[in-house]
Amino acid sequence: MNRKQQSIPTQLAPALAESQTVTRVQLDNGLTVVLREMHTAPVVSVWMWYRVGSRNERPGYTGISHWVEHMLFKGTPKYPPGSYDRLISREGGVFNAMTWLDYTAYFTTLPAAKVDLPLDIEADRMVNCLFAPEEVERERTVILSERSMYENRPTFVLSEEVQSTAIKVHPYHHETIGWPTDLRTISRDDLYNHYRAYYSPNNAVLVVAGAFHTETMLEKVKTYFASIEPRQVPQQPIPAEPPQRGERRVIVRGAGDTAYLQVAFHAVAATHPDFFPMVVLDAVLGGAKSFGGGGASNRSSRLYRALVMSGVAADADCWIGPTIDPYLWWFDLTLNEGQPLEKGEAMLWQEIERLQNEPITPEELTKAIKQVRAHFIYGAESITNQARWLGFAEVVTSPKWLAEYLDRVAAVTREEVQRIAQTYLRRDQATVGWYIPTGQNTSPIVEHNGGKDTP
Repeated sequence: MNRKQQSIPTQLAPALAESQTVTRVQLDNGLTVVLREMHTAPVVSVWMWYRVGSRNERPGYTGISHWVEHMLFKGTPKYPPGSYDRLISREGGVFNAMTWLDYTAYFTTLPAAKVDLPLDIEADRMVNCLFAPEEVERERTVILSERSMYENRPTFVLSEEVQSTAIKVHPYHHETIGWPTDLRTISRDDLYNHYRAYYSPNNAVLVVAGAFHTETMLEKVKTYFASIEPRQVPQQPIPAEPPQRGERRVIVRGAGDTAYLQVAFHAVAATHPDFFPMVVLDAVLGGAKSFGGGGASNRSSRLYRALVMSGVAADADCWIGPTIDPYLWWFDLTLNEGQPLEKGEAMLWQEIERLQNEPITPEELTKAIKQVRAHFIYGAESITNQARWLGFAEVVTSPKWLAEYLDRVAAVTREEVQRIAQTYLRRDQATVGWYIPTGQNTSPIVEHNGGKDTP
């Protein structure tokens, strides 16, 4: 018997109004199954989500969740290395995976008639991955090379310093890829133990969206997953980030000819009521974006008009995303050659203070809300993205949060937007990062205020 089965109205977008429902089932082994039947195209998208990301890592083992993700493509007795690529590509499908702060997710989208293949793959690699020592060492080299590639980007070097300075205690402190010292010392047993600890049906969400009949698909899912035994998942407490008591600053000097400015403010968790006016204010300042990545032109946004059209910056943007715990609200400037960082920072603060002192116009509010809603709707149009959103809501927020998202955004007021600017975009809550180019191919040099908050 299933412990829980219910139907949840889907309100992802008007384009999806087919009088259909999302069916949510929890199997006896704890696996959450979310099924979205839709016959808009003869394809299905299968997503397997695990409640583990860099949020669940501790010092000495940073990057281990991302590394385990890599290892899940390295073979089981049933599917040797390279099998997934060959088998899924042969059926005209695509597949990938991602690890971030709060989760690790794997997906396959392919013709509906071939859905048994990804179901079998996900059930198999939940329990049978080999973690062969030679594959572990091969991936160590791959991941260290990936990290070295990132380190060639000034914006990565700067953001890593800003992130680790802004967040001192919470495990959001480090980048998902991990610190290089940990990547050099994590062992095969460390990886395997992390896999066995978190890759369990009672710590997972399976989402299937596409052309199928719900009852038939549910029986398929039970066939592949119901016999997998649950395990006790680590429940280590996640330390809360203490309040920031003053501005923090970090300076990175490194190769190149371009100066960059990043300012990070403490944001709220996605389930906090202030998250919705934050998203609207973010659109006013930097243009609306999709949480999955990408956005439309931000040329009418306040930051673009103030900093790019004036010739001070080549690019000006900001970003906030939904997370389980409070993360960061990022502001980024790419300075034009010859433009001092002091000027770019002063102009950024000028725009922020204008928001704090004067409410946005009714026209700005209406436009921002329309843009935010449109990006959310466009980001949920494909079958793949529908499955993605449904899984994301289970792991990071809730189905209720997802169903109410458009209405919560539409209800934001000018007064709320101004309050958000006054409450969260304060100098004493800012971590300011400068990237000063040296014009030479040198390793970055980092300077900061010693970790102390500057009143």
